[in-house]
Amino acid sequence: MGQFFAKHRKTFEALIFLALFFAIFIPLGYRMGLKNMLNTIMQTSYHLLLETCFFLMAICVMSGALGKLLVEFGVVRLLEKVLRPLMKPVFNLPGVAALGAVLTFLSDNPAIIALAKDKSFRRYFKKYQLVSLTNFGTAFGMGLIVIAFMAGQGFGAGAGIGLFGAVCGCIVSTRLMQRFTLKAYPEYDSPVEEDEAPVEEEKDNKKEEKQSTFIRALNSILDGGKTGVDLGLAIVPGVLIISTAVMMMTFGAKGDSGEYIGVAYEGVPLLPWAADKINFVFDWLFGFKFPQLVAFPITALGAVGAALGLIPEFIANGFIDNNAIAVCTAIGMCWSGFLSTHTAMLDSLGYRHLISKAIGAHTIGGLVAGIVAHFAWMLISLF
Repeated sequence: MGQFFAKHRKTFEALIFLALFFAIFIPLGYRMGLKNMLNTIMQTSYHLLLETCFFLMAICVMSGALGKLLVEFGVVRLLEKVLRPLMKPVFNLPGVAALGAVLTFLSDNPAIIALAKDKSFRRYFKKYQLVSLTNFGTAFGMGLIVIAFMAGQGFGAGAGIGLFGAVCGCIVSTRLMQRFTLKAYPEYDSPVEEDEAPVEEEKDNKKEEKQSTFIRALNSILDGGKTGVDLGLAIVPGVLIISTAVMMMTFGAKGDSGEYIGVAYEGVPLLPWAADKINFVFDWLFGFKFPQLVAFPITALGAVGAALGLIPEFIANGFIDNNAIAVCTAIGMCWSGFLSTHTAMLDSLGYRHLISKAIGAHTIGGLVAGIVAHFAWMLISLF
């Protein structure tokens, strides 16, 4: 029997896929009407492209330019030196890890891996600390974009509290990952590069810059903006595909009489129906007054850019306040689409066997981030 399944594995995969595909779209088509369902898919993705993706791309371009300027003129290195004393007592990481936090905050999760594969950077770490960089870096990934987006919607205070919650979630996720790793592999309490000779600190300005300050600034702005365009384009598929799918399971009919008319942001509210059954949990933990808000953390598991695409519609429906923004910022920034990046990040470092531990630790960290943000906002609201 086992040989039979192995021989026809591709056939069974195709049948299972078709079964799941029809199990999702037949009920949606039956409830909404096939024509309305198809129109809603196209209209929702089109509106998301115009109203959310281009806005996110603009933020990516501006933050990319700012980030490149900060790197070019040494501000990132200065921030790293300022934050270095906090790394060991707070995150149990070497001081140089602060550089990874700053770079991922200005860009995205994979920036930490580019550093972690650099021998002059790796030599400061023990093995269990190195693998925890996936959790540490992810919790700051796209942080500037998330905060700028939330502030741009008029909720700067909530975004600030969300940043605090994300840092708390990062502490929990990073230290849990270290604990899980050491418990399973005690031998990882050893330097990453035991036989590597110390690398001397790279001298700044080894070659005297012949370009003027103005030209350096101009080149940095243009190069950083170009990187922002690439990042903005990269998040478009996730926003359009994932957000459209989630929205079609979050919002209901838009017709005046409650009928489906095939416009953007219609759907069958399956997620709110399911969340409403246990909404007292989300209300107590996160202060979510509307079950529809659960769609944000679910989407953030796969892509925080896609999760941000939900916010304008939440605002239009009156679901959002500063508490919800604080929680969504904290969870969105901390999780930052880690389900779609953790596997590739750990695989590139050569620690694929630790993927389940990293995902487990980061799931807990993201939940802690949201809870901390909620109760921090409640505390601030008292004053």
